[in-house]
Amino acid sequence: MSFDGLFTKAMVLELSRLLKGGRINKVHQPYKNEVILTVRAGGNNHKLLLSAHPSYARVQLTTEAYDNPSEPPMFCMLLRKHIEGHILEEVYQIENDRIIIFEIKGRNEIGDISYKQLIIEIMGKHSNIIVVDKTRNLILDSIKHISFAVNSHRAILPGQAYVFPPEQHKQNPFMADEEDVLRSLDFNAGKLDRQLVQQFAGVSPLFAKEVIYTSGLANRTTVPKQFVALMKKIEGDELQPAIMTAEAREVFYLFPLEHIKGMVKTFSSLSEMLDRFYFGKAERDRVKQQGHDIERFISNEKEKNEKKIEKLEATLKDAQQADTFQRYGELLTANLYAVKKGMKEIEVLNYYDEAGGTIKIPLDQRKSPSENAQKYFSKYQKAKNAILIVNEQIAHAKDEAAYFDNLLQQVQSASPKDLQEIREELAEGGYIRDRQKRGGKKVQNAKPVLDLFQSSDHTEILVGKNNKQNDYLTNKLAARDEIWLHTKDIPGSHVVIRSKEPIEQTIKEAAMLAAYFSKARNSSSVPVDYTKVRYVKKPSGAKPGFVIYDHQQTVYVTPDEELVLNLKKS
Repeated sequence: MSFDGLFTKAMVLELSRLLKGGRINKVHQPYKNEVILTVRAGGNNHKLLLSAHPSYARVQLTTEAYDNPSEPPMFCMLLRKHIEGHILEEVYQIENDRIIIFEIKGRNEIGDISYKQLIIEIMGKHSNIIVVDKTRNLILDSIKHISFAVNSHRAILPGQAYVFPPEQHKQNPFMADEEDVLRSLDFNAGKLDRQLVQQFAGVSPLFAKEVIYTSGLANRTTVPKQFVALMKKIEGDELQPAIMTAEAREVFYLFPLEHIKGMVKTFSSLSEMLDRFYFGKAERDRVKQQGHDIERFISNEKEKNEKKIEKLEATLKDAQQADTFQRYGELLTANLYAVKKGMKEIEVLNYYDEAGGTIKIPLDQRKSPSENAQKYFSKYQKAKNAILIVNEQIAHAKDEAAYFDNLLQQVQSASPKDLQEIREELAEGGYIRDRQKRGGKKVQNAKPVLDLFQSSDHTEILVGKNNKQNDYLTNKLAARDEIWLHTKDIPGSHVVIRSKEPIEQTIKEAAMLAAYFSKARNSSSVPVDYTKVRYVKKPSGAKPGFVIYDHQQTVYVTPDEELVLNLKKS
């Protein structure tokens, strides 16, 4: 794990430097397991993110924007009551565990001084955020409630005394010298990295592997020496936060890890690094949970239409035998005198064959010669009519499959607010039931909120991430001579540069955004068309988000998440 006890220690130091003595001005809870505190300290506002997410639990400062619910959850209301407007006096870690305590001082409803503790336990799926009345050591509430039925050691419930998790009775790695490390290891047993994890508090497998790897020839001299050296590096705050990328896997830590071979990017602070590492990850996870049902529905509809196309094309293949049925009918009519009831087939001269060959015609034994001829004329007529109908059905099914393919891409790059707009679109199209109708009066929809980016020359770039946003951006908001972009023949977002004559670099950056917010996000050399908005038209009766365009030029780009993040932050 990257966010281990050692990382926690460094993060506490970073937070303490910036937040100590600050005032908690605002409290928000944008998501079920995450809280944002706005702390005014040192003349600046800092957004402190506290996350008890089962996969992305962490504490950090963030510059990311979070959407807040219209009605704050109960836990958020309690936090506002007990800590909003109060002073953050101290931030510290419990020993070397992943437990961070914020000491908060303020006045209660009757004006008396009160002391609260905000305790964040970073423990994977058991992570929690707990508010404690320090004077009475009483839990006021927690973001997750845990009963004694779940944990026999302690209950995390309002009214219960706060009890720390069970001690692991490991050594403090910052107090250990080379002799201590040597005594703690059994070199004959092997697996030295696991032994380091078992013996020292706060040491993760990631850090332990780095110790062993950078020791070179791991022995009784090199391992203790390297362990102490790395601990001194952390204790002395000699850090260089870094993200290592190898084989499409990203890992972050306090400094570049030599045992992970790959691309390394360093950052000026731990919080800046975590913002970059979790950019989109936690949000995509939330969307996956919230939109699992809608994504499954869209996938099923796409698959249903693809199967329908296969069946219709098979039907079309049969229908294309219409000419054969007509020929059989005409040849039978010309040879009725030679056909007898009860015959299974007849071979007649094929006067359609220039070589003068013969042809065998299958017959229904139960029908008369004229009835057999009439049967083939009827099949001819049905097949001829079917070709027109089936072609129309195939075209419709292909449009539907393309529409759902486009929606699937939008769900996979959506934010929670985007997801709601996709639900509304499906309801308006009659694909799913409108939830608002069941609640009585329908709420008037607000204008779609677009994603705003800024190019390196400070030109605004707008991105629509679903069909409602795309229609609004292209057909209502954008000026006729501004530049419109979209991936060529690939489902993706509409992108508009708010300029009539953008420079080439701005066009490339906008094209990068179009490629990133498309089905080709993980591809290279993605073709992106661009043209003036005046040349983009929505055909009458077309599906939401569908347009046609001309006068386009094409640029090829490779999506770069780092650049997207920089354009967003600027």
